[in-house]
Amino acid sequence: MEKEELLKEIEKLLSFDGNEVAINPDYLAYFDKEELTVILKTLQKRQDEMVERHKEWFMSFKQKPDI
Repeated sequence: MEKEELLKEIEKLLSFDGNEVAINPDYLAYFDKEELTVILKTLQKRQDEMVERHKEWFMSFKQKPDI
């Protein structure tokens, strides 16, 4: 994946709440592909963890008996 593509993927992950995030493309001069890949993987991991926490909460809520 090229640096520009990595930056776009990072922007998508940062836009999880529906608000678009635009990262200044000048940052591509400061980060190499490996650094951008680490950032992307870190964000993906955090997103996966957040989804899992919400899934667990939803399932516990769903399993409670009606009052």
